[in-house]
Amino acid sequence: MKTRGLLLILQFVLVTYSLSAQKWGYMDMEYVTSKMPEYQKAQTELDKFSERWAKEIQDKYTEIDRLQRLYQAEEVLLTDEMKRKRQQEIADKEREAKDYNNKIFGFEGMLFQKKKEIIKPITDQVYKAVERVCRQRRLDILLDKSSDFVIIYSNPVHDYTDYVIEELGLGTEEKEKNTKPATNSVNTPTTNTPATNTPANKVTKPKQ
Repeated sequence: MKTRGLLLILQFVLVTYSLSAQKWGYMDMEYVTSKMPEYQKAQTELDKFSERWAKEIQDKYTEIDRLQRLYQAEEVLLTDEMKRKRQQEIADKEREAKDYNNKIFGFEGMLFQKKKEIIKPITDQVYKAVERVCRQRRLDILLDKSSDFVIIYSNPVHDYTDYVIEELGLGTEEKEKNTKPATNSVNTPTTNTPATNTPANKVTKPKQ
């Protein structure tokens, strides 16, 4: 346990040193995609496919449940041959349902392929905008705070979400109301107080 604790501390120190030695920032990918109508439309379409396939699978298991209950009710009236036939039919149905579920929701299944088809072209636009922002702002690292990488605390002065939205041509109305100041600072994206970098319609709640 002590060795594991030391390794975690060492990892934290190395990450902290790496970030301090480079210019970095973070963004909120979920917030960016929420501002993209085409992404929301694509996500809705993907959800419809997912719900339809999930219902098809559920229908298969409903039929299996019906056959099992029917078999249990009639078991005493069946010959050994008829029992084997019924049991084989149920087993075949279960295997079919399991295979279809893996085909749809398994690794690189139909849902994955459909997401790749309709979502990836849109997210590629975001990644290209992120790349341009990183080059313009001379960032070495840009983190996504909406991903699994947990940020315990982050100074809003390092938030580049609005820059990505601006690069994508989104949120122009908010920009007119809440224009960003010039970025003359070498180490941070702005020299104003952190509050000016918070998007207009994002509310930051204090931690409980």
